[in-house]
Amino acid sequence: MTQQVSGLLFFKPFFQKTPVRVDSSLQQRRHTLPASEFRNLTPQDAISVFEIEREAFISVSGECPLTLDEVLNFLGQCPELSLGWFEEGQLVAFIIGSGWDKERLSQEAMTQHVPDSSTVHIHVLSVHRHCRQQGKGSIILWRYLQYVSCMPGLRRALLICEDFLVPFYLKAGFKEIGPSAITVSNMHFQEMEYTLSGQAYSRRNSDC
Repeated sequence: MTQQVSGLLFFKPFFQKTPVRVDSSLQQRRHTLPASEFRNLTPQDAISVFEIEREAFISVSGECPLTLDEVLNFLGQCPELSLGWFEEGQLVAFIIGSGWDKERLSQEAMTQHVPDSSTVHIHVLSVHRHCRQQGKGSIILWRYLQYVSCMPGLRRALLICEDFLVPFYLKAGFKEIGPSAITVSNMHFQEMEYTLSGQAYSRRNSDC
């Protein structure tokens, strides 16, 4: 193994290790984990969520959509508006949403959850760095939109994104509303909308 420090390349010493005996009950438990699972997130998932989010966004924009406290807050208040994709028990992608009750998103929507509202505000969609360029972002977004379409009372989804992500969301069925009133540092966003109305009724007898 190597390590680069101040432009110099060092070789780390390698030590032969005595083989580690893995507990058979742990092996059996690992083998029983589903290969792929979609489920709502819980506060216990918050650390994994934040680590993926931080790596994805800090390297690009220097800002995280949600702080760890905000992740915990939303997963405590409205876990039903979240969705995690797990492969062999490891989180590989997720979406976190909250309820909103106004026509457009405002700065307050970034930290508030409004119960029993007709709009879901999608705060963040993120994929683990080792799972990118595999179409997982599109898949979990499609699964999430199908899922919330089956929730009584929800009629639309709103989100904000940077300009370079607009084509991604247009391809998923969102439409542009226009520039968002929300700003973070010096960043500006476009607001996007996805219509959910009617899908819950048409899917009432399906697998929703």
